Amino acid sequence: MSKKTLNTANLERQGAEKLASLVMDLVQGSAALQRRARMELSAAQGPKDVATDLRKRFASLRRSRSFVDWRKQKALVKEPCGILAIIETSVAPHDPNEAFELLWSYLLLASSIHDRTDDSNGAVGDVMSDAVDLIEQLSSRVDVGGEALAERILEAVADAGYGEFDGIIPATSVALGTEGLEHLKRITAEWQSAPPSQEDIEQYQGFGLQSSPEDSIRRNKVLTASVILADIADAQGDVDAYMARYSAEQLTYATIAPDVARRLLDAGRPEEAHDIISRARSADAAKPFRIIDPDLDEVLEACLEQLDRTDDLMAHLWDAFEQTLSTRPLRKYLSRLPDFDDIEAEEKALDLASRHSDLDAALSFLVVWPARDQAAALVLARNEDLDGNHYELLSAAADALETDYPLAATLLRRSMVSDTLDGAKSKRYRHAARHLAECAATDVMIDDYRTFPTHADFVGSLRKKHVRKYGFWQLVDTLN
Repeated sequence: MSKKTLNTANLERQGAEKLASLVMDLVQGSAALQRRARMELSAAQGPKDVATDLRKRFASLRRSRSFVDWRKQKALVKEPCGILAIIETSVAPHDPNEAFELLWSYLLLASSIHDRTDDSNGAVGDVMSDAVDLIEQLSSRVDVGGEALAERILEAVADAGYGEFDGIIPATSVALGTEGLEHLKRITAEWQSAPPSQEDIEQYQGFGLQSSPEDSIRRNKVLTASVILADIADAQGDVDAYMARYSAEQLTYATIAPDVARRLLDAGRPEEAHDIISRARSADAAKPFRIIDPDLDEVLEACLEQLDRTDDLMAHLWDAFEQTLSTRPLRKYLSRLPDFDDIEAEEKALDLASRHSDLDAALSFLVVWPARDQAAALVLARNEDLDGNHYELLSAAADALETDYPLAATLLRRSMVSDTLDGAKSKRYRHAARHLAECAATDVMIDDYRTFPTHADFVGSLRKKHVRKYGFWQLVDTLN
């Protein structure tokens, strides 16, 4: 490797004096880099010094009011990432209690940061989540007192407006201990039932057009308490308490039933888990616009396995494959068959896929499996039915088939070209021109076009039909 390459090893060869000079030059004019450099100098002095500097920075961030648009947001997020790294490497190994307090203070900054940013890409929220993960790593080493921590958690979760304390109970369950979890359960119930304060009412004034501030506060408390109590139940391994937050109807929702059923399975209660997941699948099947949820299927399979209902499991796996042409249930099905039986079953599955009414699903499955000879045969047989607008699928399939089945790859690309030109989709002209160039490249690989037009004939028909699409043809001529 060249000694001029910018990497750690080459920089280390420059020596401390030269590197110090370089750092001073780089940080000039950048307040963010200067702060980072000072933090690193504090870290070298010990955890107390860096903790002091971090608290000063936290105070500064709390006072900040200027809005940070999307162009500057990357720089804003970079600083908190650096702060977390310093806490993790320079404070936590020496003083876990100090690190815990710094992380907690950091999470309390969430509202002041979110209020002046547009976190539509979730970058700020991700950094907050990283802080909770660090707290979890420290949980077994901190000495904060279970009941005192429980009270801090309730206050923090109740006030969190941006989900910054999501997952804090699982993260601190070790530090909470049995007494802390029980205390958190008691004070959460008391908080939920307590009448709203005047401050709360003023905060919620005008919050809901159809409800009073008191009703809005009550609903918010019920929802927050439900989440807290569910996390406590999880930490205590109490699946019944976890289930208690849901109504019978909610337990049929595809977004809820799998999590509940998994907890029942972990508790050694497969019959109950199977009952819940079966009712959820029935409710899902009854919907007018059903979206097959793989989560429901996977949990059902786990239930059938625990119940030793092998025949039912195999029937379900094959049925799931027939409906979705998904590779997952088929692989699971084949793995449970005796030798040689799996070969026959695979051939049956490939034949079924080749005749499936959903051409896109069939093509995707045959390419991914892979069964590329069947995929190529499918393209040749049902070329007229290809939807060139499904360019992601067709592009991937063409790339996969090009080497061994160039004619099939060409037909897939022609379909996308025709769809683009017939629909006058000018934003896709660049891609269509590339696809046509790829057809030209594979032309020399095709000895027999069978009943399909040769490349020259196809291009000729396109020029005649779309002669006025000058922008497209300029792109084509550029690529030739």
